[in-house]
Amino acid sequence: MPLENFNDNTDMPDGDERVVVEKKIKEPSRYRVLLHNDDYTSMEFVVDILRVVFHKTLEQATAIMLLVHQHGVGQCGVYTKEVAESRVARVRQQARQMGFPLKCTMEEV
Repeated sequence: MPLENFNDNTDMPDGDERVVVEKKIKEPSRYRVLLHNDDYTSMEFVVDILRVVFHKTLEQATAIMLLVHQHGVGQCGVYTKEVAESRVARVRQQARQMGFPLKCTMEEV
């Protein structure tokens, strides 16, 4: 007999009662990753970071770099916490290796 023929209080064929468990799945928190302007990091390096670390096209990377340059901060993307942390760490590591003080942060959306 198909299950749809049983209601919640009916015994199942094997003698067990049907138990309905509803579990709400919570979406993971999201974090925006931001680049901050400084007077030392080259625009070319920022574009390269956006292309390599954040997988932006040249056009997207240039637009974000200009936002950072003109407004002091620009959003690189929105990710789960672990991905955001990883990208922030990667930007910081690559910037330090190249001698740039580029600041990259994350904040919960």
